[in-house]
Amino acid sequence: MSTTLLLVRHGENDWVKAKRLAGRTPGVHLNDNGRAQARRLAARLAHWPLTAVYSSPLERCAETATILARPHGLTVQWRQDLLEADIGEWQGKEIKELNDSELWRLVQFAPSAARFPGGETIRTMQTRIVDALHDIAAAHPDQCVAICSHSDPIKAALAQFLGMHLDLFQRIHISPASVSVVLFGKFGPRVLRINDNGQLDPPPREEEQKPDS
Repeated sequence: MSTTLLLVRHGENDWVKAKRLAGRTPGVHLNDNGRAQARRLAARLAHWPLTAVYSSPLERCAETATILARPHGLTVQWRQDLLEADIGEWQGKEIKELNDSELWRLVQFAPSAARFPGGETIRTMQTRIVDALHDIAAAHPDQCVAICSHSDPIKAALAQFLGMHLDLFQRIHISPASVSVVLFGKFGPRVLRINDNGQLDPPPREEEQKPDS
């Protein structure tokens, strides 16, 4: 038995373009380009045998997930543990306000030691998202599930599944409306794709995969 998880970042919003940290700010919606990205994503994944779609409840994820779920006739299931990192006092700030600070450099180069001011640690965020993905995989044996979340949680989860130290997770780039594919099998997760924006073919079943050479 194996479960395929499609880790989807939400589409573009105006906060991304303005280089502002939305965090958990309510009311941050997809912009016109973000909605177009979500529609292209839905078309790319229309041939995948999705049995469930989960999402962070923040609007930009909810809107992306709803567009993605529509061709499959699925209702999006909301999970708080798929939320963006709680960045506390950084919420709403422009990156240029922060990038000369010591804490910003810590977040970039030693994130395992960082706590957002008034928010959560990056280690807590990683544990939260990884636990959520394991729970979802366990609830959907031998199925394919899409999960819409945010850049940093997806990066942190992929770092864990790749066996990377959390201090290296900033080396992973996750674009708006991209898909990363993780196969959960009896011997643990295998990362099949990262930050994919192109046409996606369904993955092979676990027993069809050949050892890497």
